[in-house]
Amino acid sequence: MTDAANAQDIRARLTTRVVGRVLEWYDSIDSTNRRALDLARQGAPDGTLVLAEAQTQGRGRLGRRWHAPAGSSLLMSLILRPPLAPTQSQRAVMVCALALAEAIGALGLPAGIKWPNDILVNGKKAAGLLAELGVSGQRLDYVVVGIGLNVNLEISALPEVLTPATSLAAEAGAPLDRVALLLDILARIDAHYVALCEGASPLPAWRRHLLTLGQQVAVGTPDEVIEGLAVDANEDGALVVQTGDGARRIVLAGDVTLRGQRTGGPAG
Repeated sequence: MTDAANAQDIRARLTTRVVGRVLEWYDSIDSTNRRALDLARQGAPDGTLVLAEAQTQGRGRLGRRWHAPAGSSLLMSLILRPPLAPTQSQRAVMVCALALAEAIGALGLPAGIKWPNDILVNGKKAAGLLAELGVSGQRLDYVVVGIGLNVNLEISALPEVLTPATSLAAEAGAPLDRVALLLDILARIDAHYVALCEGASPLPAWRRHLLTLGQQVAVGTPDEVIEGLAVDANEDGALVVQTGDGARRIVLAGDVTLRGQRTGGPAG
């Protein structure tokens, strides 16, 4: 996004019902998730979107850094207030991941979801998602979904710790229109999110994009490492792992290694 593609221009071109109807855009910010969390706690409406050209303190899952040189990526955080229980909050992240995979696929690039929240293109990480919740008693108040998507990023600019990683331009062989891609992603998130709020499940479509299924995995959780075959996922995005003794373990969150080798860097 440049001076010609500021928040006013993006608002004018949006076709969404909920997502992005309230929007903040920054040349640079410490963290879009930090700003979105502040707005969510202040009562910002469902669908509020924070966009930035650059982040000075971009964060990924498990406290990792998200690296994105200014103007290279899509960096955003979305406030969602779905009518779900706190235990169902991952469904909001699922609709965002699904929209990303679909939008990238529409560019002719093979995209899929590495559980829980990474987007891979040709087996390399192109995007990550980070969710942070607000809960009031037994009620889900909000989910802030942070998204970092490498679009026109020069892969050599990434630290070695984030490899294997890629960008859409690297895979497509040419730079892409970031604003057109952003609008497509937001439209897809909006459609899936409205359906979610009306009672539809994102699981069938999300599962079709889930690359982890059928893979031998080692899932690191705070308490243990669970090894086995990823055989399914449930309605709330938890991974079902069949261990060597035939037992099925339901894993709500964790850091996944496929076939003994990491397939992506941190989620962002």
